[in-house]
Amino acid sequence: MGKLIFHGQSCTEIVASDGTRLLIDPFLTDNPQADVGREHFHDRLDYLLLTHGHYDHVADAWPLLEETDPTLIASFEIVAYAQEVLGYDKTHPMHIGGGYDFPFGRVKLTPALHGGQVAGKGSDGYTTVPAGLLLTLDGCGIYHAGDTGLTLDMGLLAGQVDVALLPIGDNFTMGPVDAALAVDLIKPRVVIPIHYDTWPLIAQDPESFRARVEPRAEVVVLRPGDEYEF
Repeated sequence: MGKLIFHGQSCTEIVASDGTRLLIDPFLTDNPQADVGREHFHDRLDYLLLTHGHYDHVADAWPLLEETDPTLIASFEIVAYAQEVLGYDKTHPMHIGGGYDFPFGRVKLTPALHGGQVAGKGSDGYTTVPAGLLLTLDGCGIYHAGDTGLTLDMGLLAGQVDVALLPIGDNFTMGPVDAALAVDLIKPRVVIPIHYDTWPLIAQDPESFRARVEPRAEVVVLRPGDEYEF
């Protein structure tokens, strides 16, 4: 059995049943909601996955590469930044619609509607297409939508997703209304709301989101540090 741990904003840790440790979109140091810092991962981090390059998704990614030596899984352009500017070569570039079988399971990059700036020292000239992540591990389909608006492409995920992590913060991403519509398209068994309450601009009531979604899917509200077993 694997487990998923939420660390605030979109930062999500996944620990597979064999102990493989993955981290998605690390935003810890400047995150007022984060329950841990980078040192939490210093004992082991096997894979670091990025949906896109905005600061609130990559702020701790670059130092974590140096501190923990994980395999970086991200779009071609983000990987190019890590290689060419940071000199980090333990990488696996991917792009939208492509999938790859890793030792822990499969990763596929899915479309997302958002911006493409890459934040980091020396990142001028680097941009990328934002993505969602469809992971299949331990017999479970996990969809981390990243930052995105509602898109009909989400309907193509129906039948592949057991657990969906969907942004509900509005303003920069889907809000609760559109995220509830996304649930109808994706048809997951469980939905975990993310990317909300970090700042007043994206404050939301997850219980209101729950009321919009259940009983079509179970809504599991995780506060930073909470775990969900799958």
